[in-house]
Amino acid sequence: MKITDITIRHLQMELKSPFTTSFGTFKSRDFLLLEAVDENGTIGWGESVAFHSPWYNEETLYTNWHILEDFLIPLLINKEIRHPDEVSEKIFTSIRKNNMAKSTIEGAIWDIYAQQTNQSLADALGGKKEQIEVGISIGIQSKIDDLITLVDGYVREGYKRIKVKIKPGWDIEVLHELRNRFPKIAIMADANSAYSLEDIDLLKQLDKFDLMMIEQPLASDDIIDHAHLQNELKTPICLDESIHSLEDARKAVELGSTKIINIKIGRVGGLTEAKKIHDYCEKKGIPVWCGGMLESGIGRAHNIALTTLPNFTLPGDTAGSNHYWKRDIIVPEVVASNGFIEVPKTVGIGFKVNQEVVEEFTIKKKHYR
Repeated sequence: MKITDITIRHLQMELKSPFTTSFGTFKSRDFLLLEAVDENGTIGWGESVAFHSPWYNEETLYTNWHILEDFLIPLLINKEIRHPDEVSEKIFTSIRKNNMAKSTIEGAIWDIYAQQTNQSLADALGGKKEQIEVGISIGIQSKIDDLITLVDGYVREGYKRIKVKIKPGWDIEVLHELRNRFPKIAIMADANSAYSLEDIDLLKQLDKFDLMMIEQPLASDDIIDHAHLQNELKTPICLDESIHSLEDARKAVELGSTKIINIKIGRVGGLTEAKKIHDYCEKKGIPVWCGGMLESGIGRAHNIALTTLPNFTLPGDTAGSNHYWKRDIIVPEVVASNGFIEVPKTVGIGFKVNQEVVEEFTIKKKHYR
């Protein structure tokens, strides 16, 4: 294929309710949407998961636009591409990090490739599942009773795993009440790097709640202290922010820093690297799951396709669109039924982009050729 035209859009979508983590509260989601067109007119879509500000990592919506416009698009446009793997393995090798920017454009290339080869994106990646098991991610609430009410609703809807955000002061009591109310549901706690080894006695108390995992309790760039903490805990540690590549995953596993890995497409630089991490973890017996970044339907479509790979054995964050968005930008919207999402079989990402809604949510756009 040869990409001849690219359009970047800055979109803003309103959340149905505020979403709070240890590093901030979101009432709306600003993100970049990338539309790539090849010489035959095939359109592929990619989504940047970088936030408006550098809360999660050093990348932002604006730095992604800069890297795409000034470096990545010039490297890729009008170049002959035989397979999407070449984007990360050959074309972008001169650009360090900036994984979310790279993933934005690489995702669009994978979408075009799947369409050109008459496959769904899941099939193009080698996925086999016809449906995926999903959980729900719940932000920090103002009161424990509000959290209990939300969880009760999601359990009744059939979600297989509940992820709750924790931080100092919103942890032991919250998980105690949650486990008492829901003694059998799979619960995981996501700390978003809110703790340190000085909190080891507090973190050891998490073992009594029979959690599926605690996600990224320590620093976002750490794998050494997590190994020490894992030795002290019965609860499996899952690494998220610390894993940016296959090499990071290998080192963390060899050090004993993690028993589970959360794979986020944007964080690791795209579908090709995500698949490599999946394959390595499968060989090492480390289960993986697909994390979420409050994606629109396009990002969710990519997550669904990735999750069809066999070692995604734990429910991911790809819940239905209606739990987060007043209106999504794809048709049909992503729907979860009794904790499962059916994998689309149509070619490409499997969903139609609603151009009218995209334009309505667009704040700025620019065309490149």
